[in-house]
Amino acid sequence: MAMVRFFSDPRMLEHVPPVGHPEAPERLSILLRHLERTTVRAACASGTVREATDEELLRIHDAAYLETLSRMASEGGGRIEADTWLGKGSITAARLAAGAAIEAVSAVVAGPQRVAFCAVRPPGHHARPAHAMGFCLYGTVSAAAAHAVEVLGMSRVLVIDWDVHHGNGTQEIFYEDGRVGFLSLHRHPFYPGTGMKDETGSGRGLGWIKNLPTPYGTPRRAIVDQFTAALEELADKTRPELVLISAGFDAHANDPVGDLGLEIEDFEIMTQAVEQVADTHAGGRLVSVLEGGYDPVTLAQCVEAHLRVLGAETP
Repeated sequence: MAMVRFFSDPRMLEHVPPVGHPEAPERLSILLRHLERTTVRAACASGTVREATDEELLRIHDAAYLETLSRMASEGGGRIEADTWLGKGSITAARLAAGAAIEAVSAVVAGPQRVAFCAVRPPGHHARPAHAMGFCLYGTVSAAAAHAVEVLGMSRVLVIDWDVHHGNGTQEIFYEDGRVGFLSLHRHPFYPGTGMKDETGSGRGLGWIKNLPTPYGTPRRAIVDQFTAALEELADKTRPELVLISAGFDAHANDPVGDLGLEIEDFEIMTQAVEQVADTHAGGRLVSVLEGGYDPVTLAQCVEAHLRVLGAETP
């Protein structure tokens, strides 16, 4: 039986920012072709992808924000903020990405597969309750975490974000929640400027947020060791029933947008560490969702390695 359930949809390629924008459709098309060619995709079961509903998105976003996006799309779209583009297929793509993550959570809870990967775009971890930001329209992983606590009744979920940029949107949404823990490894100082060590949550969420701001030039081994130690510490505190990964691969040394000097084997070690946490606390329930990664060939190779560690191996 396949160990991993795989979620993607070609309609996500119809989100087309202007030529030269880093978050291009080729990120996903090259990735999908690579996974087919290396037989990793064939080693996964297929998951059903659908658009997230307004009800699901309203758990994490303001109604006025959803209305603003719809109105802007109906008027032909354009640049919604400095880095973020809204075009003809953008809302559908972003709703499919969030819907894929939500369905993946339902799937790993229902079984038999306990692990899922969502090959989606646009990314989501910068999307704030009332604002698009950093290529992101909807909080993809946040929607999945909210589904776990609001619909599936979980009281402890852990989101791990190793994208090179701080997942400020995810953090903002759950900062006072106390049911969703958040660990972010990210380059700092760097975009978006958030994610300092003293940002640890408030109210019921105090202590449920842990940030690892990492200067450029930090040795790879030190980055990975820092990550695994912080992961174990936060997992022991939150004892998650479900683990989610905001799996950006733009901390790789080849990335033209990010870069923390990491290599593929570093992502393999971090994947193994997260998998161990899921096995220890969450009955193996783990959903990984693609975030950044802007060298398409390197991104494809990173995702292949990530999926192999998660169990997507052909006989």
